[in-house]
Amino acid sequence: MAFRVVSDLVHDQDVLTVDPALSVREATRGMDVRNVGAVLVVDQAGALVGIFTERDLLRRVVSQGRDPNETPVSEVMTPKPDTVGPRHLAVEALRLMREGRYRHLPVVDGGQILGILSQRDFWGDEVACVDDQYELWQRL
Repeated sequence: MAFRVVSDLVHDQDVLTVDPALSVREATRGMDVRNVGAVLVVDQAGALVGIFTERDLLRRVVSQGRDPNETPVSEVMTPKPDTVGPRHLAVEALRLMREGRYRHLPVVDGGQILGILSQRDFWGDEVACVDDQYELWQRL
């Protein structure tokens, strides 16, 4: 099996980014329009400062009874998310996602946002490789 690199998965990606001050309501509208489960939160200089996901919406807004119209994304995002670079192996990115128990992973190179990975981006061989490794580790 030939292993893909992360850049194979995110080339020509138009990433949805939002300002930290944007309301949760507006951020989720953008997610709905683009049919994505996460948005990257960037500061005025375009640097990644967080990620806001459907899981954040459920756990930090809905379940807490917060008003999505009044709550800025900065208060409920996951700050300083893990990232990978474009030259990482895709299977390594998937392993990181599995270990961290998250479904989205920003791709950044030299501070520039290149894309975002979703667990749906991975092929069966990559998934099987990570699953096999976990099975092996459990036996040790």
